[in-house]
Amino acid sequence: MKTGNSAFERVEEFKYMGTTLTNQNYIQEEIKSRLKSGNACYHSVQNLLSSSLLFKNLKIKIEGTIILPVLYGCETWLLTLREEHKLRMFENRVLRRIFAIKSVYTNKVHLCFNKSLLCFKPFLFGS
Repeated sequence: MKTGNSAFERVEEFKYMGTTLTNQNYIQEEIKSRLKSGNACYHSVQNLLSSSLLFKNLKIKIEGTIILPVLYGCETWLLTLREEHKLRMFENRVLRRIFAIKSVYTNKVHLCFNKSLLCFKPFLFGS
């Protein structure tokens, strides 16, 4: 493409302000990248979040200032249900670790735990 004296080549994808943009507007790779970064952030503060010396509301603030900023912008994406589910699973996993909720393998109990998390903090993704 040419504009005035400048020529631009066509590319399949490029990074703009930290976000990978594709010519097909696929965000699956971006979601994977953000979740990987979110996990790295979580593991960097894991000792704080699992400490019994800190109050839960302080742990929520730590999550909101260190872990969730990695996901900023995600709420503006047009997500499929599968992609929204992946992001919600990440958020639930972090919250369950903050509240020291052990994983139970029945969907009914797991759903109950996830809904109880809403009492402390609304989900970032979806309703």
